[in-house]
Amino acid sequence: MHTRVTKYLVLGPALAIVLLTVAYPLGTALVTSFREWRLSESFEPQGFVGAENYLRAFADDVFWNSVVVTLAFTALSVVLTLVIAMAIALVLHGPGKLKMLLKITLILPYAVAPALKGFSWRFMLSDEYGVYDAIIDTFFPFAADIVWLGSPFWALFWMAMSEVWGWAPLIALMFIGALSGISPEVHEAARLDGANRWQILRRVTIPMMWPVISIAALLKAIFSFKMFDQVVTMTGGGPGRSTQTINYLIYQEGFSFLDMGYASAMAVILVAGLTVFVAFYVRILMKGGEV
Repeated sequence: MHTRVTKYLVLGPALAIVLLTVAYPLGTALVTSFREWRLSESFEPQGFVGAENYLRAFADDVFWNSVVVTLAFTALSVVLTLVIAMAIALVLHGPGKLKMLLKITLILPYAVAPALKGFSWRFMLSDEYGVYDAIIDTFFPFAADIVWLGSPFWALFWMAMSEVWGWAPLIALMFIGALSGISPEVHEAARLDGANRWQILRRVTIPMMWPVISIAALLKAIFSFKMFDQVVTMTGGGPGRSTQTINYLIYQEGFSFLDMGYASAMAVILVAGLTVFVAFYVRILMKGGEV
């Protein structure tokens, strides 16, 4: 009995913080999503409208466009992050003073605020004074006339790259740790069997790292679904609506158009979608015995 009381006393503060910062806002958003509430008309929620806000979202082409953009951005950023992180990990894995120094610096890009990343990349891609634009134009003259953030595809691509720049080094550290846990004897046995480097990577290294890769992909996907900062500071959702993610659309509906009921409904849909995705993903991993 004493142990049980102590357990709840220790967990109490953390549970209280979770309830105040997660459960209460989610509950409030859920209730608001069933009500009519336009801040331009009233500072208090109005009457209940049932599932009207949800039906409006599912019939809204703008909402579905934001879903497609979010999914495309998530797929692009997750794949690029994992591939680049694996390349970094393979290069830096192993002893050496220079490698150790580079490993220490890998955390720095992740420490940069997302909003600052957006401003920085927007500046560096500018066709007037952008460093990245000048480098690309030097090596690829045919790209000199491209306005990187003025093209739907390239705007989404570079927004994903700004996210990859911060996440790939962090995940590379995770992969380096996973590589360190693989016995050198396993690779040596594969080489004795005649496997080349690519075969060893594909058939030995990646399968043994798969639990870590799976968790890294899940974490990166969750954060990509919530993308907001770089949309605001880098593209503003444009050109057109080509980089308007769900989070940014929710922000616009709630704080630009002041339709809190509709914004809350879309927020609940986002949370529900993420919950289903995570549950399905984890179920597959556990069923396969990976985690």
